[in-house]
Amino acid sequence: MYEVKADPLEQSFAEAGRDETRELRAEMALLKARVDGVAIAAGRPVLEGAKSVGGGAQAQAFVSGYLRRGLTASIETKSIVGTSGIEGGYAVPGEIDATIDRAMTAISPIRAIANVVKVGTAGYRKLVTTGGTASGWVADGAGRPETDTPDFVEIAPPTGELYANPAASQAMLDDAAFDLEGWLGNEIATEFARAEGAAFVGGNGVNKPKGFLTYATTAEADTVRAFGTIQYVASGAAGGFPASNPQDKLIDLIQSLRSPYRQGAVFVMNSATAASIRKFKTADGAFLWQPGLVSGQPDTLLGYPIVEAEDMPDVAAGSLSIAFGNFRAGYLIAERTETQILRDPFSHKPFVHFYATKRIGGAVANSEAIKLMKFAAS
Repeated sequence: MYEVKADPLEQSFAEAGRDETRELRAEMALLKARVDGVAIAAGRPVLEGAKSVGGGAQAQAFVSGYLRRGLTASIETKSIVGTSGIEGGYAVPGEIDATIDRAMTAISPIRAIANVVKVGTAGYRKLVTTGGTASGWVADGAGRPETDTPDFVEIAPPTGELYANPAASQAMLDDAAFDLEGWLGNEIATEFARAEGAAFVGGNGVNKPKGFLTYATTAEADTVRAFGTIQYVASGAAGGFPASNPQDKLIDLIQSLRSPYRQGAVFVMNSATAASIRKFKTADGAFLWQPGLVSGQPDTLLGYPIVEAEDMPDVAAGSLSIAFGNFRAGYLIAERTETQILRDPFSHKPFVHFYATKRIGGAVANSEAIKLMKFAAS
């Protein structure tokens, strides 16, 4: 009798033990899968644009290993934004590249106000319409005739490879107190900003961006002007402003820009032109030029910010010395996302050259958003 009663009890204990074993095995398998997943994720190369593991440690390894001593073992893991091999140079870590971008934005005036697009290839294209979709009014229950289809134009910013080749002596690189990262970032950014600033204004589009001053100009208004042609407003005198009420021509320039674009519009001129306009006064003696009241706030002219670009031409007969417009809508800058650096310790010993390259393109995307002042009688 006792053996018969104990058999079901022992059987229940055995089943409970087997259940616990199965649960324990399942938990161990899940834990192992999680550990394996972490290990795989840690060993997987970080994709371009992703935040690299270790943050600033990767940049330090790049600077101390490759830039200072030419060691490539520490950067072959592809965990620093991207690697293209020795032939094409190495992509700098995101921390250094961000420093270069910030400095270029601060130095290059057109970059700070234009529309900057990050691209993965040099063949960037953008479609824009030359007119809105047509519409019409109809009675209730009447037929709906087909409306005209808007015309599309393809904008392909001319691109070129911008390069800088700063050099440092090996003694400087061996000095631990020498801030190689900061020096190299500032040198590259300064040279890139100087070159691209000139191209965005007057570039011919051959292996470089096409500047907004190189486009065809006409005095025709937006409604009749050909697409891609920029409107100019005459100053009223050859090589200068008229003797009486010169500020009226600036008002004409502002009003030539349609109201949707005036939100966010700026004046662009060089410092010599700005010096002349800064002396303009109203009839009651008040200056048209208003300095920024807060540090970092730009000066204003007739209520609009002023951007000084030294690549703009001086005032002369027939010159296009003042631009006014919404450059965020009017000018497009397309650039590759990373800067490439190739270390060259052999060409000019004992100096080590750092050959940095970046592909940048630029073009006018909307000719209605930018207006020019031509210093001519008409």
